[in-house]
Amino acid sequence: MGEATVTVEFAASLRRHVDCAPQQVAAGPLRAVLETALQAAPQLGAYVFDDQRHIRQHVAVFVNREMLRDRVRLDQPLVPGDRVLVIQALTGG
Repeated sequence: MGEATVTVEFAASLRRHVDCAPQQVAAGPLRAVLETALQAAPQLGAYVFDDQRHIRQHVAVFVNREMLRDRVRLDQPLVPGDRVLVIQALTGG
């Protein structure tokens, strides 16, 4: 695909559950971009989204190195060339 797409990559901590190579998908709202990327590995959706299709608390999404704050709306428009990284957030105490 190339320049007219958004790159979506899932970190190794998620890929250990379900392998999914970086995806090149059409630009659009963040939710649509994520849903399209997850078509390559639908089982990974359960690790990323909760039952309301909100980003799970233990998952962090970065768009162009900026962490997403709103886990619900996911309507941020993405343009060709943007990069999305989905990682498993670490917690501890």
